[in-house]
Amino acid sequence: MTHPPILGTLESALYTDDLAEAEAFYHGLIGLPVLARAGDRHIFFQVGEGVLLVFNPAETVKPPGNPALPVPPHGTKGQGHYCFAVPPEALDLWRRRLEEAGVEIEADFHWPNGARSIYVRDPAGNSIEFADPAIWS
Repeated sequence: MTHPPILGTLESALYTDDLAEAEAFYHGLIGLPVLARAGDRHIFFQVGEGVLLVFNPAETVKPPGNPALPVPPHGTKGQGHYCFAVPPEALDLWRRRLEEAGVEIEADFHWPNGARSIYVRDPAGNSIEFADPAIWS
């Protein structure tokens, strides 16, 4: 059986009860451009060619209020995971920036193939990874 093509990941979602904290973390600390914000429902950030969607789960479980945008209700509870691909030579810079901002480094891991990942938590408790893309080589 032949499958239709998939080009890659266009967007990924994380969830938080506090979009202001998410904006301070992802825009203020990480430097991601804000693409859109809708009150206390969501905030979207540009990540390279993709988009990080950060939703308030208490709002996204509600049916859409705009019939012109028939996105079905969705959401989750609990912590998720997101990984930023960064050049390996930038990992020490990211570690220093995060530590200077008071963000605890949960792990600084060297994979068996020599690639490296740094793990932290965002304000909502999501696991955020900064990784050399070679982890998947």
